[in-house]
Amino acid sequence: MIDEASQEILAFQIGISPNKELIVKTVEELITNLPDNAYPIIHSDQGCHYQLGYYTQKLADHQFIQSMSQKGNCLDNAPVESFFHLFKTELLAGFLSCKDIAELSELSQEYVQYFNHVRTTLKTKGMAPVEYRNHALAA
Repeated sequence: MIDEASQEILAFQIGISPNKELIVKTVEELITNLPDNAYPIIHSDQGCHYQLGYYTQKLADHQFIQSMSQKGNCLDNAPVESFFHLFKTELLAGFLSCKDIAELSELSQEYVQYFNHVRTTLKTKGMAPVEYRNHALAA
């Protein structure tokens, strides 16, 4: 899950399938990383796992607003799709394979830390996402 304003990755989990455990862990990581007074809009496509009761209820329990793109409209997913493109080209392009899901998860968490705290872009005025968020909140 990505903050569209700062480009910061707020939740990122790896699993072997988009099952309940993975989805709940991702939402719980998001909850942990948000300030108490944040009530974000959660954009997604119409994938079946985004329509399941436990997911929609978890969002509702935390007063998150769920927004799903209409069929054929990819704009809500563009920021996270852009991140996954960078993730695949910058991190995974050099790897023929990981030995297991644990190694992939560790590499992914390291990349998210790099992405949030080191990697700069013009979109964030030459700052890393966390630095940009802190700068915007201080203004």
